[in-house]
Order: sequence, then C-alpha cells, then structure tokens
Amino acid sequence: MFKQILVGTATSACNITIHALIMVTLVQAARKTSTMFASRPSLRLIAVMIGTVSILMASHASEVIVWSLVYAIIDAAPAGTDLTYFAFVNYTTLGYGDVVPVERWRLVGPLTAMNGVLLFGWSTAVIFEIMRRAMHRDFEV
Repeated sequence: MFKQILVGTATSACNITIHALIMVTLVQAARKTSTMFASRPSLRLIAVMIGTVSILMASHASEVIVWSLVYAIIDAAPAGTDLTYFAFVNYTTLGYGDVVPVERWRLVGPLTAMNGVLLFGWSTAVIFEIMRRAMHRDFEV
C-alpha cells in the first residue's frame, strides 16, 4: 500500500506543478489583455474566456496523459487496456468500472480521481476569478 500512495503522491505532485505553471501563465496573460479590444469589452471578455478554458482543457488532458504514462510504467491495468481511456475515466471520476486496476495497484484509481477533482476545482476557481476581474474592469459602472 505504501508503494501505491508514494506513486500516487508523486504523480499528483507532478500534475500540481504542471497546473501551477499553467495557472501562473494564464493569470499573467489575462492581465496583459487589459488593452486588447479596449473599445469592445464584450469581445475582450469572450476572447479571454475562450482562451482560458481552452488552455485549461489542454492542461487537464496533459495531466491525464501523465497518469496514463505512470499506469504504463507500473503496469496498473490488465494487458491490452487503453491506458489513456482508463486514466480519463479515473481522473474525471466518471467511474464506468469497465476497466479496473490490477489488485496490487488498486489505490491508483482513487488517487487519480482525487487529483482530478482537486485540479478541476482549482481550474473552476481560476476561471471564475479571471472572468470576475475582466468583467469588473470592463463593465464597471
């Protein structure tokens, strides 16, 4: 069990690092767009939100890939399993249950889900904050 927790913690830390780097870049980019579309605040808000959400979706997809690579390294799933699919199902907490980890790695699924839930929550908070700042700046009465 210790080995599973260690692998899950290390993988989560890797994904948290990826997410933090992307978050810092997003916040800085959102600040720099304050002069874009100055005469059309609605267009600026749309552009900022589309860019933010698109980058975050790509971020989550890359974090799923990290989990699928770890699954491959540790042989966490039965032979022939699509590990990216397995990682997506766990990361998003979808939990179809059609693929289950091998017995010795059964904790990696819940650890993946925990990591996904936390990073989705973090993304939601950042989306809200970027939108709030953009709207406050552009639509202040």
